[in-house]
Amino acid sequence: MSDVTCKMELDCSGLNCPLPILKTKKAIDSLQSGEVLKMTATDPGSVNDMASWAKRTGNELVSHTESGNAHTFLIRKK
Repeated sequence: MSDVTCKMELDCSGLNCPLPILKTKKAIDSLQSGEVLKMTATDPGSVNDMASWAKRTGNELVSHTESGNAHTFLIRKK
C-alpha cells in the first residue's frame, strides 16, 4: 500500500449508506483514469458496499484496511 499515491482523500466518517458510495462516486468521477482515491468510512456496511460497487463499476479496490471502527479504502479509477 505504501507504493500507491493517492490523488484525493475523502472522509465519509459518520455517514451511513448510501452516502459513502454516493460521495465516492462523485469523487471518482472527478479523477483521471488510473488515479487513486483514499476513502475513509465508519459505516460497517461500507466494507461490502465498496467491494460490490467497485466490481460493478469496474474500478479497482486496491486495498481495504481497518483501524478501530474506521475503514480505509484505496480505489483506483478504471
